[in-house]
Amino acid sequence: MQNQLINKWLSVVGIGEDGLEGLSAIAKLLVDRAKVIVGGDRHLNMLPAGDLREKIVWNSPIESSIQEIISHKGEQVCVLASGDPMCYGIGVTLLRQIDIGEMTIIPAPSAFSLACARLGWSLTEVEMVSLCGRDPAIFNGVIYPGAKLLILSAGNHTPKMVADMLTQKGFGSSQMTVLERMGGVNERTIEGIAGSWTQTDLANLNTIAISCSSEPNTQFFSRFAGLPDSAYHHDGQLTKREVRAITLSALAPLPGQLLWDVGAGCGSIGIEWMRSHSRCVAIAIEHHPTRLQYIADNATALGTPNLKIVAGKAPTALANLPQPDAIFIGGGLTAPEVFTTCWQNLKIGGRLVANAVTVESEQMVFQLQHQFGGELTRIAIQRAESIGKFLGWKAMAGITQWVVVKNPE
Repeated sequence: MQNQLINKWLSVVGIGEDGLEGLSAIAKLLVDRAKVIVGGDRHLNMLPAGDLREKIVWNSPIESSIQEIISHKGEQVCVLASGDPMCYGIGVTLLRQIDIGEMTIIPAPSAFSLACARLGWSLTEVEMVSLCGRDPAIFNGVIYPGAKLLILSAGNHTPKMVADMLTQKGFGSSQMTVLERMGGVNERTIEGIAGSWTQTDLANLNTIAISCSSEPNTQFFSRFAGLPDSAYHHDGQLTKREVRAITLSALAPLPGQLLWDVGAGCGSIGIEWMRSHSRCVAIAIEHHPTRLQYIADNATALGTPNLKIVAGKAPTALANLPQPDAIFIGGGLTAPEVFTTCWQNLKIGGRLVANAVTVESEQMVFQLQHQFGGELTRIAIQRAESIGKFLGWKAMAGITQWVVVKNPE
């Protein structure tokens, strides 16, 4: 087994705050035999002062550094990484271009593992987020009462930013712990409450632990489909809560799958698809300028800032998009070639869901169902509303929903 680990040209060695002394025997061997060492300044400074081997320091954009690493293929190259390279680390990035058969990865404990060990938390019961090089709005998607959160900071400014976001969301009473330089002689722990957090004299290398606690009457949202209509900014082009829940159930998202939300309106279907799992991705296609802004604002507020937004009308706007696992057609079904383009691009085994409101779109759904099969459902929702001092039922517009799976021909 040891020979299998060392007989590869590229090694990625996780290293902690205890430096080279904390490495395992195999990790030390990989570092010692390397002709080229790659890392940030902090890691390269851990090497002996007289080390004369070639060094590659990470540049921005990182792609240039990766290409420089690849140019040394055939030599012994060692990348020094923080903690576990496969936990929001450089190992994941390298594997997008270099096969695992060419690479040996030796992890050290991740910041998340170390934090759980310090706090007595179970790693399987926490929400883990990295804000390193990522939109801070993703944090909005993991806040809920009782949540235990672990966050990789982007720098010493991150804890104050996170504290402010918690307070704005009504979670100012949450307990915060910042853990600096875990595993080293300069390890330090700072505790406080989000609403009164002022600490800024912090190390850039820190991890934030949060026990979420909400104020009375704080609004928060489930990750299940069917958020309140009031969760969205919109101009009326919104798939209503009950229909949205039924639609997401029909789309049946799985982790890592891609959705096309065609005629996205305010983006609710794509947003709730992505909220169902952190690895779900979606593309919202919409042409109306005001609605495009609504989509962006809603995605940020609801913790899905990575929702891709495509401005334009289908089918033209669908050109060159990655192949989807599922498609929702919420608008434009009667436009020429919209269904044909969607169906041609949908993966085999993928699901297409179309909601028809108008008579014309309903007629098209009937024709398509006759040709392609699938299930038709008539959705009729009534909500209780005030009639003077009494309550009465008010019917929402009826929806004809078509659900079809693309089977091999």
